[in-house]
Amino acid sequence: MIITYPHMGEAYIAVKGIFDNLGIKSIIAPFTTEDTLRLGSRESPECVCLPFKITLGNYIKSIEAGADTIVITGSCGPCRFGYYGPLQKQILQDMGYDVDFIIIDPPKENPLDFLHNIKKLSNGKTSKAIKSIYDAYKVCIEIDKLNEIQYYVRPRTKNKSIINNIMYNFKREVLDAHGTKEIIEVIKATGNKLLSIPIDKNTKPLKIGIIGEIYTIIEPFSNLNVEERLGNMGAEIHRSMTIKHWAENNLIMPATGRKGYKMEKRLSNPYIPVLIGGHTQQCIGHAINYANLNYDGLVQIYPMTCMPEIVSRTILSQIEKDYNIPILYLIVDEQVGEAGYQTRLEAFVDYLRERKYNHKLSEKF
Repeated sequence: MIITYPHMGEAYIAVKGIFDNLGIKSIIAPFTTEDTLRLGSRESPECVCLPFKITLGNYIKSIEAGADTIVITGSCGPCRFGYYGPLQKQILQDMGYDVDFIIIDPPKENPLDFLHNIKKLSNGKTSKAIKSIYDAYKVCIEIDKLNEIQYYVRPRTKNKSIINNIMYNFKREVLDAHGTKEIIEVIKATGNKLLSIPIDKNTKPLKIGIIGEIYTIIEPFSNLNVEERLGNMGAEIHRSMTIKHWAENNLIMPATGRKGYKMEKRLSNPYIPVLIGGHTQQCIGHAINYANLNYDGLVQIYPMTCMPEIVSRTILSQIEKDYNIPILYLIVDEQVGEAGYQTRLEAFVDYLRERKYNHKLSEKF
């Protein structure tokens, strides 16, 4: 059994750590490129969402490199992510690839199925697998800390290229690390390198929250590196959902009998009191939380045809009015043009700066 899994931001780092600890060979797909997207789009239903097309392209690349088993998480509720595994398996079979899919639903859905899949993946070493998952959660914690350092440093330094070089080397070094312990050491060393970059502590950057569909806000290829773009424009960003955030609310908390996403559900309840699939309640809850924290603006990113986020989009229009916070809406698919995308981000940042300046001016006089 040679495992592979799709790219979704930094998830590959934590998942790699799990299989390294278990002594199971895994193949990480090459980082997503336009070629990956073309491969997936060519074989996908025309109107399916962007994450489906990209992850299918990831699988084709990994299978061609020798992978025979694909591991993904499952989903529940009215979101097409629940169909990804069965449909992608059928597509790959039609292409002539004989691969196995192991779909791991969160333990709160069916604890016995969750344990069965963990046992299957770990060759019966269930307790060791659970420990490896917890160790991978520690990796997720460190990744979040590293990103927070990057988000803080980027808008406050003139040396943007140094940050890019450090993060480029990090991606290479973390692939060479083996097991969660070595991976964490690489992450911490990278954080120290970022902290050594000279910054202007007097800079007061805009604060922008990133909200929307989990894949498109976490996977940099799908959002055209929005975090880096906004940071280079002088904005300190915060991503509402991360791999740690997902693991905490879907694995760690349910395993101890607690319910996840409490804050998000509490804040979103007046606008959307029921689960409709995807991360609609989380999107709305985080938008309100950012507004309460006095963020300057928000950016919602979601794939074209994504039903849950289309619902979020309609509600966010009211959030803008109720909480007086500007929101930029970015829909992504394989047709998105980089130039237009960049122009919209620049215009939004300029608007937020002007708005903030005028607000301070009115307070002064």
